[in-house]
Amino acid sequence: MRGADRRAYLQGILTNDIAALRPGTGCYAAMLTAQGRMIADMRVLELGEEILLDVPQGLGPSLRTHLDRFVFSEDVQVEDVTGTRAAIGLYGPRALDVLTAAAGGEGVPSSLDALYATAPLRIAGVEVLVVRSDDIGVPGFDLVMDRTAIDAVTVALAAAGALEASDTDVEAVRIESGRPWFGADMSTETIPLEAGLEDRAISRSKGCYVGQEVIVRVQDRGQGRVARRLVGLTLDASAAVPPRDAVIRSGDREIGAVTSAAWSPSLSRPVALGYVHRDFVEPGTPLTVNGEPAAVAALPLV
Repeated sequence: MRGADRRAYLQGILTNDIAALRPGTGCYAAMLTAQGRMIADMRVLELGEEILLDVPQGLGPSLRTHLDRFVFSEDVQVEDVTGTRAAIGLYGPRALDVLTAAAGGEGVPSSLDALYATAPLRIAGVEVLVVRSDDIGVPGFDLVMDRTAIDAVTVALAAAGALEASDTDVEAVRIESGRPWFGADMSTETIPLEAGLEDRAISRSKGCYVGQEVIVRVQDRGQGRVARRLVGLTLDASAAVPPRDAVIRSGDREIGAVTSAAWSPSLSRPVALGYVHRDFVEPGTPLTVNGEPAAVAALPLV
């Protein structure tokens, strides 16, 4: 997003306070329909000359069209840069040490202590935009660069001590951390409050945005009560990892379904995220998942 009106334009479309962003800062936000359902979630990064929207994979073209559709007289230009930029996630307890070593010992700016803060660094002779992140539920960084540089930066990170994580590793960590992802635990039928995004993605002090009326009605008149809530689930160690859409029951009553599940190395048992009826969200509530004993657990699970 470029143009002098980019922040003001997004302020009326996204759920968080985009107008408050300054160069080098960012936030997490959602884009909603007028009915309060999610179109997408995203990270919004104000870089000074442009705003970079980091959106769920595969949604770039449709979101670019959606954003461009409502530009009238505003000084705003929307471009899908998926084809020219790429990112590498660097997460874990030694992420900062690896990043510093990969940058040749150059100190990582202290400004990156803040979530979604950004700063440029040079790695393997390439300028990399470093983004402070906790997207998978643990602290780390995302490194955004020209797509042609991804191999060189990957080699430099490995030489600095980084190890490649499998998709299975990442999935286990994010489920243990209770971090929902769009396309898995959230969809175009999801109201952000159902997924527990109110503290991360929704500003209660900003002006109007698309879908705000529904959100405010639930928060203020409904005391935040929605028909269903995303919860963490733990299963017996002997149980199989349940599939997506596995039925969650309380006794004979069907009360929800699993959205994501994995084997938890930390807990030595299957864990899951899923939506359940609001009467069954209390941690410790006994349930069954595909007939296997389970219990609601507070998030994060570890």
